[in-house]
Amino acid sequence: MNPENIIEFTNASIYQQENLILKEVNFSLQKGQMAYLIGKVGSGKTSIIKTINAELPLLSGEGNVAGFDLRKIRQKQIPFLRRKLGIVFQDFQLLTDRNVHDNLSFVLKATGWKNHVEAESRINEVLEKVKLEDKGYKMPNQLSGGEQQRVVIARALLNDPEIIIADEPTGNLDPEASAEIMNLLTEIKNSNRAVIMATHNHSFLKKFPGRIFRCEKDELIEVNQGEEIDFTTLMEE
Repeated sequence: MNPENIIEFTNASIYQQENLILKEVNFSLQKGQMAYLIGKVGSGKTSIIKTINAELPLLSGEGNVAGFDLRKIRQKQIPFLRRKLGIVFQDFQLLTDRNVHDNLSFVLKATGWKNHVEAESRINEVLEKVKLEDKGYKMPNQLSGGEQQRVVIARALLNDPEIIIADEPTGNLDPEASAEIMNLLTEIKNSNRAVIMATHNHSFLKKFPGRIFRCEKDELIEVNQGEEIDFTTLMEE
């Protein structure tokens, strides 16, 4: 294990139940780096993400995320691992019956924040970071898709995670809103966090450079910088 790596997999096999999804995965990421996961639907991108957050157990090989050994992690340790991760979903998963502020407050209470003043301060900090400091009173359905996704990113930042995991975060957004989200994720990366993002939007790969990993034929392959990617092979089937 390289101490500089916040995520490291060595000869890992990724399974969904008994089905082998990816074999001999060698993957590492450091703070301040962004990694893209690309590949067809069903090629293993989401399975890697679910293994990183211990939703899927690691059954073979080695895996270490934020200091947790995925082969040895116990059920009671998983919440502590997940506090080091911020998850950004494609479909927002905001609570529709409460406003932006209360969506964030709900997460802080659920993760053990008891000091009201500190919690309010943290909510204000993350809303300011995503440029929504004046939208805390709004209900989710009063926000645009891009604004809702920024709330999701604010939620992901609440517990000051070391890693942000974004699963198709711009999949439901128009190009302008998508670019805003990518700029925000780049800022987060530059604040010494690791960002790992599954995406089908290949225009990002040149506009927002990062390491690129392709899921293909049961393997995870890093694309060398400057290597041309044949995106026609990655199109939906």
